[in-house]
Formats: sequence, C-alpha cells, structure tokens
Amino acid sequence: MAALSPVEALRLLHERVVRPLGFKFSPDEDLVQFLLEQELLLEARHGMPYCPCQPIRGSRARDMRIVCPCIPFHRKHYDAMRRCWCGLFVHEDVTDPDSLPQLTEEELGLA
Repeated sequence: MAALSPVEALRLLHERVVRPLGFKFSPDEDLVQFLLEQELLLEARHGMPYCPCQPIRGSRARDMRIVCPCIPFHRKHYDAMRRCWCGLFVHEDVTDPDSLPQLTEEELGLA
C-alpha cells in the first residue's frame, strides 16, 4: 500500500474528528484541496494546522480555538451557519454550501 500524501493524511485525520460531530467536507473538492494545503503550510510555519481564514494572534489560549477542525470550540456558531468559517466543513445534509450564510456571533446572538 502506498503512503498517504500529507494532504490525504490530514484529510483522514480531520474526517475522523468531524464525522461524529455531524459534519463532512465541503462537496467543493477544489476548495477542500486548497484549504488543506494552506493548513499544511500553517502547520509547517507555526506547528499547528490553524484555520487558514482566521488570524493567528500569538495567544496560545485564543489560537488553540482556531486549530482545525475547530468545530468543538465554535459548535453553536457552526450549527447555526451549517458550515465552518472557511467552508471546509459543512453539516452532513448540506448539498449546496454556496447557499449557506456567513453569520457573525453578534448576528446569531452568541456574542
């Protein structure tokens, strides 16, 4: 059996975390590939596969909340949007992620 590429290995690792939470990868494979590649670059640079759409601030407590997959830290927010911030993960029943809103915590009453 051939060894997994870094992107494939990261994808498998993420899938094991998000499936039990009711999420899956976006059906947009180009987006998924791009975001996983960006996470690997962030991991090489900063030691963790941070969410590529969130700023790394240098505060360990804050930054650990954006290590992908960050669904457990932002569950209410993501459940309301039915997706994560960058769109890498969507609820299992989502077929058209482009139709999903991007909402702030304030708009959802979570702030």
